[in-house]
Amino acid sequence: MIKSIDVRYFRWLFMIAGVLSNISPAFTGTTYTVDPGTYRARLKQLEPGAYVWLMPGEYRDGLPIHQLHGTAQTPITISGPDEEPRAVFVARPGHNTVSIVNSSYVTIRNLVLDGRNLRVDGVKCEGHADWAHHITLDGLRIRGHGNNQQTVGISTKCPAWGWVIRNNVIEGAGTGLYLGNSDGRAPFIGGLIDRNLIIDTLGYNLQIKHQQPRPVLPGIPDEDSATIIRHNVLSKVRGGSKEMARPNMLVGHWPLTGPGANDRYLIYGNFFYQNLHEALFQGEGNIALYNNLFVNHFGDAIRIQPHNDTARAISVFYNTVIARGSGINFARRENDPAHPQFVMANIVFAGMAVQGISLETNLTDKFDEARNYLTQPFAPLGEMNLMPVAAKVRKRAGDSMRFDAYPQADLDFDGDLHGTGGMGAYALGKDRPRWLPALEIKPLSVTPP
Repeated sequence: MIKSIDVRYFRWLFMIAGVLSNISPAFTGTTYTVDPGTYRARLKQLEPGAYVWLMPGEYRDGLPIHQLHGTAQTPITISGPDEEPRAVFVARPGHNTVSIVNSSYVTIRNLVLDGRNLRVDGVKCEGHADWAHHITLDGLRIRGHGNNQQTVGISTKCPAWGWVIRNNVIEGAGTGLYLGNSDGRAPFIGGLIDRNLIIDTLGYNLQIKHQQPRPVLPGIPDEDSATIIRHNVLSKVRGGSKEMARPNMLVGHWPLTGPGANDRYLIYGNFFYQNLHEALFQGEGNIALYNNLFVNHFGDAIRIQPHNDTARAISVFYNTVIARGSGINFARRENDPAHPQFVMANIVFAGMAVQGISLETNLTDKFDEARNYLTQPFAPLGEMNLMPVAAKVRKRAGDSMRFDAYPQADLDFDGDLHGTGGMGAYALGKDRPRWLPALEIKPLSVTPP
């Protein structure tokens, strides 16, 4: 009888299953093996289902993804090795390294993008493109893109929908992810941003821009959809600009009328860590924010407030917040039954725990009091434990029926069942977390047998 199995075994099984499910459609086409001297010629000849294997080496001529089209069943996949030695793309002056124009159903994975501190982006959906949809960026390692705050790890500047951005590491960029354009006319729609590590940026770790009325384009979604931002680690403990201070994450509003007006952000399972000069999170529009950890020893944690419009349908629940400044600051939209708003079942320890909303359905106290309710809230990363001390945190009297509309709201930060009447990001009554927060890609949760 097996008494115990290393958790890494389960993680390996999940990883293999995920890799096979993602790349298996590519094998319906041809597999090409290329090197730094042959890859550009091959890129011009890719058919749906093609799988391009990049040999280890240094690639100095960029990666143009221009007019490439797979299908939902047969995407084009371009992949480097997932371990050393790697395929390294070295930046060139005047050229974004991965340049995307009018392409669809393309997966790019396991590349190193070395920006060499030049004024170019790592991945850029170019502003002169008409659109780019169903692009997957998986396992990229993006470094050396910190020339200035406008230098971006991954950027979209044309209408983009159906993107998957997952398992990437962006370190020391000017901005980590910048999705959309400042005028609101390059919408980012129906995306999945999953298990990325974005640290030490000058500006935002992640910003999704507000949206003007949706353009009319073939295939662009016109039904209600959601952009999911889950299980990411976002930190500005080092490197943030004081002169142009930005939150770790900012999400702007959806179109105010017409297609997309009912779209929403589903933001859950993320670890927000430190910002010396700004809040950890700022948002407007339609947002569900739940099962996240927020730790800021310098200032504010959560601000729901106008940026280009106002807060609309807002749900903030099951978060654990430690902030020296304000914990949850909510500029409410009064007397608007079309856009329900609630903030409940959060655990908040902050200089000013909650502003603009009732305290009754949240557990709140001063910043320093966190140590009396949580296991090791002020320990270093890798030792920090934000699980409640059971004797100090009691279950709420209310039920969680209103949370049922949100995906995985019944699972806590670790992926365990929350149960009824819980508070904060962790299920009450657990012995220990599955993962102690650290500056690394958050591992896949493992459900016990």
